[in-house]
Amino acid sequence: MKIAITSQGQALDSQVDSRFGRARFFIVVDTETGEFSASDNGQNLNAAQGAGIQAGKNVVDLGVEAVVTGHVGPKAFATLQAGGVKVYTGAADSAGADDSAETGTVAEAIEQFKAGQLKQTNDADVEGHWVV
Repeated sequence: MKIAITSQGQALDSQVDSRFGRARFFIVVDTETGEFSASDNGQNLNAAQGAGIQAGKNVVDLGVEAVVTGHVGPKAFATLQAGGVKVYTGAADSAGADDSAETGTVAEAIEQFKAGQLKQTNDADVEGHWVV
């Protein structure tokens, strides 16, 4: 399965970024082969508005089946859902972090996903324009 994880860096040992729309990178991983690549989301880091929608469109265009992140807002969630991408939240938090700190790595999030430790969400879990 091809998934995207929100990340602060371009490697598997990078920290998970708890923000979907304003994540620095998306790490796209094939969970069966372990192959991965980094997709830059820099254009949305400082966007005045629309970061979640644009990031959602970018992730859909990457051809992933699921996204793993800390949190996702309502417009980003709707965009991902319309593109057929499942959303799994809580990745940054599930490594023992609170809502404002990301302590889990991308590699840990992949293992949590593969082990079924992350729950698929059916709705946004933060308001729009959420910033840490």
